[in-house]
Amino acid sequence: MTARTAKVTRKTRETEITVEVNLDGTGQAVIDTPLPFLSHMLDQIARHGAIDLSVKAVGDVEIDGTTPPRTLASCWRSGAHRARRSQGHPPLRRGHVTMDEALVTAAMDLSGRPFSCGRCPCQGQNRQLGRGAGGVFFEAFARSAQANLHVVLHEGHNLHHIVEISFKAFSRALRAAVELDPRAPGVPSTKGMLV
Repeated sequence: MTARTAKVTRKTRETEITVEVNLDGTGQAVIDTPLPFLSHMLDQIARHGAIDLSVKAVGDVEIDGTTPPRTLASCWRSGAHRARRSQGHPPLRRGHVTMDEALVTAAMDLSGRPFSCGRCPCQGQNRQLGRGAGGVFFEAFARSAQANLHVVLHEGHNLHHIVEISFKAFSRALRAAVELDPRAPGVPSTKGMLV
């Protein structure tokens, strides 16, 4: 099987981002963004998602810290679309992650029907990531990758824990959603196509 890889570069007046992704990787990450906490979260995606990820991002964070996460999530489109078009992968997968007092579940369906539901306070202020950047990343990913994504907080009050395990739960759901299932060949839909 050919590795499912993609490289996307996007340059605007506000940001310049290059993302390389290997959905059949081993969790290797080379991350360079202007937001240290965002870099940490992207490293979590690679390691917990068993996805090789290379990210080089420069851009405006002084005026709006949500611009790099939104643009970065949009750059996932090629890799995620390639995984969605692959034959035999299961459509819906979940990830449950805990950290101390916090518990988050993420469920993802790479169905071609974009929707993001974030019952999780990733919209709070994180001094390094910026206000709302976690929620912005998930929403932009769902829209660009045409994924149905739910991230739900069950317990927790420490924002750092909540944001970090939200990314980890997202990573595990993504990992499961792109894994090929030899027992389920073809498109996992009674319609015969993912729409």
